[in-house]
Amino acid sequence: MTDRVITQSPSGLSSASTMAKAALPMIPGLNLLPGVAKKGGDLPDLCLRREDVKIDPAHVAAYAAVCGFTSREALPLTYPHMLAFPLHMAIMTDSSFPYPAIGTVHLRNEVTSYRQILPTEELTVSARVANLRAMSKGKAFDFVTTITSDNELVWESTSTYLRVGKGNPDAPPEGDPFELIPGNGVTWRLPGNLGRRYASVSGDHNPIHLYAVTAKALGFNRQIAHGMWSKARCIAALDGRVPDAATVSVEFKKPIFLPGKVAFGSRVVEGGIDFSLTNPSSGAPHLVGRLRAND
Repeated sequence: MTDRVITQSPSGLSSASTMAKAALPMIPGLNLLPGVAKKGGDLPDLCLRREDVKIDPAHVAAYAAVCGFTSREALPLTYPHMLAFPLHMAIMTDSSFPYPAIGTVHLRNEVTSYRQILPTEELTVSARVANLRAMSKGKAFDFVTTITSDNELVWESTSTYLRVGKGNPDAPPEGDPFELIPGNGVTWRLPGNLGRRYASVSGDHNPIHLYAVTAKALGFNRQIAHGMWSKARCIAALDGRVPDAATVSVEFKKPIFLPGKVAFGSRVVEGGIDFSLTNPSSGAPHLVGRLRAND
């Protein structure tokens, strides 16, 4: 495996130039050029790593504000994804990566926290892509992230993405099915600028999240919320019931259009909590998930 240390800051990795690079494979003519063309094939045997990563308390506060977390000493459980996402983008825009970043669908995310992470810690963040396989609607692959502090594994995640296209119609569903929890009276009104606010802290400036006109260019009626924002908002709603060592898994279902409303529901079960975001009118699922305490 090629193990490459990245010295750029997250702002540099998630810059406008990186997003522009992600868009190049979508432009007719340019998408045929060497180094730009994405023709499918095997995943690169590549691991990117950032070392001695320092946490910016102001950035944590901005993330907490947009996702609904209350102020506390430790990092929000999903915040380390902010440190990992720039590496994901660097891999997807690398010339060795076979699929375009834009148009790739985020299906699932699982995060495991092994203990609280304090903003005073220096971290090592590593990301790689693996497990290319056929699904019924195309090809799926996983971005696997690990975060260590002084050589101790403190956080890891797996994000599963789908590239729609030729797949295997006989491919079985993956993982255990999630239970859909109906809304229990909590409804959130989401503003039209939510995608832009989250993009400003996450670095994920995918056009489908920003404006109606940019979302329509990619096949959506109007802009949609980020999947990882919806996961973070659910965890924030469970504030006080999330243990320091926990695994939170979600599946992203129907997109959340902005502006819009979503209904939050949760249910205590053996070992943790099941939760969902649904359409308040139809009950259709936007997100289904489960939180489990780690022994």
